[in-house]
Amino acid sequence: MSTENLIPTEITFLDNLRNKTSESHKALEAIPISKSLVNPAISLHAYSLYLSLMHDVVSDYEKVIYPIVENVILDISERKKADLILQDLKSIGEEKQKGHVFLKNHDQKLSLPFALGMLYVLEGSTLGGRFILKNIQENLGLNEEKGISYFSGYGNKTGSYWKNFLAFLTAYEAQNNAEEEIIAGADFAFTIIGKHLSENSSL
Repeated sequence: MSTENLIPTEITFLDNLRNKTSESHKALEAIPISKSLVNPAISLHAYSLYLSLMHDVVSDYEKVIYPIVENVILDISERKKADLILQDLKSIGEEKQKGHVFLKNHDQKLSLPFALGMLYVLEGSTLGGRFILKNIQENLGLNEEKGISYFSGYGNKTGSYWKNFLAFLTAYEAQNNAEEEIIAGADFAFTIIGKHLSENSSL
């Protein structure tokens, strides 16, 4: 009998990051407005509401989180997407709903690794948005010229942007022994995004 399969598999930092945030991640995906995005019966109302609420999230990220990480994530300015959401809303004939403050009084408390953990969630949603995109195109009749700029992510560079971010995050953690704080930031982000969507949406 071969003993090869008995050798323990090394648990990596990224494994721990995924595993220890899986509960808050699943809770976010279980919110009705999140589930509506992958439902063939999605309505334009649900889509525009989601975009409006995510504009609160993304714009606060750009105001609070991006300045914290800009010295280490050198392409952070290329990752801005708040304006894309507004363009999408306008192109489908909807307006941004009354804004909600998403990050309340957190800007003075966030360390760099915690902020990187939060950014992991937003960047991951960009990758995941590529899967939602097909449902929106097929069932709302939207296209590249109308209403899907945000979910189009970085276009054909979406995969490479995600891989580059994960490579940086892994290297940063190894150099700074920051696993615990990065995971805390990611878990916090999943939780408060879920809270924001849940409390301010009604389908």
